[in-house]
Amino acid sequence: MKTIKIKLIAVLALIAFVSISCNNNDSDDSSQQSQTIVSIAKANPNLSSLVAALEKANLSTTLNSSGTYTVFAPTNTAFSAFLSAKGYENLNAVPVAALKEILLNHVLNTKVKSTEIATGYVKTLAKGSASTSNTLSMYLEKGSGIDINGGKTNGGATVTNADIEASNGIIHVVDGVIGLPTIVNHAIANKNFTTLVAALTYNPSSGFAGILSGTASSPFTVFAPTNTAFTSFLTETGYSGLAAIPANVLETTLKYHVVAGANVLSTSLTNGQVVNTFAGQNFTIGLTGGAKITDTNGRISNITATDVQCSNGIIHVIDKVLLPKF
Repeated sequence: MKTIKIKLIAVLALIAFVSISCNNNDSDDSSQQSQTIVSIAKANPNLSSLVAALEKANLSTTLNSSGTYTVFAPTNTAFSAFLSAKGYENLNAVPVAALKEILLNHVLNTKVKSTEIATGYVKTLAKGSASTSNTLSMYLEKGSGIDINGGKTNGGATVTNADIEASNGIIHVVDGVIGLPTIVNHAIANKNFTTLVAALTYNPSSGFAGILSGTASSPFTVFAPTNTAFTSFLTETGYSGLAAIPANVLETTLKYHVVAGANVLSTSLTNGQVVNTFAGQNFTIGLTGGAKITDTNGRISNITATDVQCSNGIIHVIDKVLLPKF
């Protein structure tokens, strides 16, 4: 009888210990999740530059309030590298308007855990100079880690510490300040456009890649062929590769995919619309049975994805290279 009582006391003690431990863990989780994004950042010494930047740009109140956000949070080291690269002496030297847009380019208006991230485009809260209504796109690539806009070498970043829960969203710490992406930045970030990037940079003397990286003549609307589209194009035209295409032919072909001076959203495309391109030649938009383009040679390309917003224009993805007249 005495042995049974001792065993019963031991079991009850174990149950009490487990219960207390669980309650403590729940308390810790609740304490973390009851803090806002700004509160958590303030408690992290590696995010002090981010906190200072948010306060300077008057965004602390937004990220300290109720709502649901995902914040890709650059470390102090990331901010130091950014300031040095841009030639700013310190954070105070960054114009408030520019700093605000840069910070908003790190924020999504929804909570996205790392396990919910898939390779593709999402929308940030930032706006570039190309559009007043369409916010900038961010390209997330999910592999062994999570790269943003092609990583640091392309003006983006990589997630180094994911899923810090907050009462109003979630924080993913990143190793770089994410710049406002240009058309070329977005083309480089997406591996489906490696041939397009190679074509843009194949003849540096044309300066075409530089044009699409800058703001002169912008905004631009680019109808971007995928790698598969370029493979089909080479087969169709009989060229053995990009190197076999005469420089003037390649440049004219690339310019035929660009509309200068306009940020044309997919919602602005109309059936039968005639579009004048940077090459000085037209193509026609068709919307019957899906959005498509008929080029000057009567060839049809389907528009497979739309409205990838860049700081200096917009990208629509197409499945066939458009062919101008030569």
